Amino acid sequence: MERSEIISLLEVINQQVSSSILGGMEEEYEELESMGLIKINRESVQWSAAMTPAGNAYLGHD
Repeated sequence: MERSEIISLLEVINQQVSSSILGGMEEEYEELESMGLIKINRESVQWSAAMTPAGNAYLGHD
């Protein structure tokens, strides 16, 4: 994923308290999680993502 794509997706996640993962986007979210930028909540039926401190720092929102 390119930096601009990462920033765009992180901005969407950052705007929501708990960002639902849209169908077909699981791979992108899992990539962000593997980078430590988000945490995926897999305990609910609809997976959701939340920013980590590293994700906020990546966006410059630390």
